[in-house]
Amino acid sequence: MALQVGDKAPDFTVNDQDGNPVRLSDLKGKKVVLYFYPKDMTPGCTAEACNLRDNYRLMQKQGFEVLGVSTDNEKSHRKFIEKEKLPFRLLADTNKTMHEAYGTWVEKSMYGRNYMGTARVTFVIDENGSIEDIIGKVDTKNHAAQILKDGKTNVAVVAEKITPKKPAPKKTVKAKKSPAKKAKKAAKKTASRKSSKK
Repeated sequence: MALQVGDKAPDFTVNDQDGNPVRLSDLKGKKVVLYFYPKDMTPGCTAEACNLRDNYRLMQKQGFEVLGVSTDNEKSHRKFIEKEKLPFRLLADTNKTMHEAYGTWVEKSMYGRNYMGTARVTFVIDENGSIEDIIGKVDTKNHAAQILKDGKTNVAVVAEKITPKKPAPKKTVKAKKSPAKKAKKAAKKTASRKSSKK
């Protein structure tokens, strides 16, 4: 049976990127964001991780501990963290025990081919270890806002109002006559004078 809001979050013991065991029961008293993602360093997973990274301080202020989970190994997680400068831990669920417990190891299909993989799902767990929210439709570029639910994230951009400047009036500039034209005009004048004298 799929987990629902209000259920007790399944406990786990899984190593992080440095091989240190992480237990959910040790995090009692903290709000935990447990986000499952398919694969390190792929476009969607990178966008999601970077959005959480950019809003990490804000999430910490609100008491959240962020943990990413995939089936990638510890070495892969370390590379991902170093490359994207991620400030939170990534759990290496290589034997899929967490995936099975949380129901995130599912059948997928791509280009007509069926295969098993990680569902992109986030569980928000309260201080008592109960599931407070389940986010199934993850917006990878704005995931922190989905978790915080108030939209007050560091991704908001305030547009500056710029008053358009009036175009300066165009000055009409008379073209100067070239010396050659001046010489031709002078020659015509002297020729007309000579003909009038005859």
